[in-house]
Amino acid sequence: MQKLRVLFGAMQKLRVLFGAQDMTVGRPLRSILLFTVPLLIGNILQLAYNTVDSIVVGQFAGTNGLSAIGVSMPIQFMFAVFFMTVGTGVSVMVSQYFGAKDKVNLSKTVGNSLILILAATLLATVLGLALSDWILRVTKCPPEVFDNAKSYLMIMFIGFVGMGFYNILGGILRGFGDATFPLVVLFGTTVLNIVLDIWMVATPEQLPFGLGLGVAGAAWATVIAQTLSAIACLWRLLRMKHIVEVNKATMKLDKYIVWTIVRIGLPSGIQQMIMSFSFVLVQSIINAIQIPYNGILDGAIFVAVNTAVMRIDSFAMMPAQTFNQVSSTFTGQNIGAGKLDRVTRGLKLTLIMALSIAVAVFVVIQLWGGGLMRMFINDPDAARAEKIIEVGIQMMRIMCWGYLLMAASMTIGGAMRGAGDTMIQLWIMIATNIVIRLPLTYIMVHLSKSAEYPNGSPSSIFYSMLIAFGLNVAATSVYFATGKWKTKSIIKAQASSTEA
Repeated sequence: MQKLRVLFGAMQKLRVLFGAQDMTVGRPLRSILLFTVPLLIGNILQLAYNTVDSIVVGQFAGTNGLSAIGVSMPIQFMFAVFFMTVGTGVSVMVSQYFGAKDKVNLSKTVGNSLILILAATLLATVLGLALSDWILRVTKCPPEVFDNAKSYLMIMFIGFVGMGFYNILGGILRGFGDATFPLVVLFGTTVLNIVLDIWMVATPEQLPFGLGLGVAGAAWATVIAQTLSAIACLWRLLRMKHIVEVNKATMKLDKYIVWTIVRIGLPSGIQQMIMSFSFVLVQSIINAIQIPYNGILDGAIFVAVNTAVMRIDSFAMMPAQTFNQVSSTFTGQNIGAGKLDRVTRGLKLTLIMALSIAVAVFVVIQLWGGGLMRMFINDPDAARAEKIIEVGIQMMRIMCWGYLLMAASMTIGGAMRGAGDTMIQLWIMIATNIVIRLPLTYIMVHLSKSAEYPNGSPSSIFYSMLIAFGLNVAATSVYFATGKWKTKSIIKAQASSTEA
């Protein structure tokens, strides 16, 4: 009996330690670390969904199958703007109301968000299914991967409701400072995703139990796993009645809550849409670039290179994106509690951690980039596979400089978002990614045309991206230094509205 009491006590301590974190009290470093570690692991597992798709497809369906997923991803992300808009607004409001200990408005925000996300994901599904074929044609998708890319997109859009709900519900839990439960859910569903991927993608000739669905199988595996993640997070949320109430009353749409979600989330949503659209436009340039190989110009090689590099880039950027979320949640809770001095202390600590990990990522890519590329490439032509890996290493060594820049930009941007200031980041993104990067990419690609690369050098794509990253971090830092973000708290805005 005594041993059971000790075990129960230990479990209770772990529950408190890794449960919802009130970041408005205690040592900032402790709060940040307890939130960051499970969040970082969880974000890596989240990426593992699509990365496992790429690895399994690359190994079992070949280079063209991998290229089909690479062509599809920017289009998929472009439509994810619908639920990302809701997610950004909700996460900011949840963290600020949680910090202010305002259970009434916190419950209304969560309840309203469930209705909004259902509407947003259904709209994204309808538009995605209707427009995917047209977008693939406009972006000059290579004919040899068109059918697989379309099939992958159709299935992913069918599963958008589950994907959207998981992202929103996971964001709500993280707004409470709870990054551990989403981590546990992700671990289980990621393992499931791996099993389903191999079972559905592999052919009976490759594995006795394989279904041979190819690229479509990878999409179904991801949809099933993410839908189960959404169900688990909803179950968790409904059990947290000491923090939030979800019922018919709180799900009744409230004009102020809906408007505030849209006001805060829409700039971030538009930002994501424009960024994704810019990647779609750049994808059309990528699809046109041809790599000389074996006496001919091969158009599928650089698509495969870019797909593998972007998969590695997703992991390399994850620390910066994690600290963006950490900075946003820490700032939101402390802005809600009226503790601006604590916001500054927390941001300095978060920035140091983000830059330290970015340096480590830089070193890993410089030294072991080739090994990372080989995880994704399994071309029947060994010489062609080596060419893909060779070009990929060159591209990654350019890209890795951007991780240092974006670690700073995203951490500072996260603090501004947590404070409720999202509009300025939209303008910065438009200036750097649309006004500057797109024309610069076209110009650099055009100027790099040669007998070897008649449609432009592949490195020009990545150099233009690096320049955009540098301008982004400069503009974000200058605006942050003005301190205007400190005046954007929704808590003060609501108080003023109530008093009026």
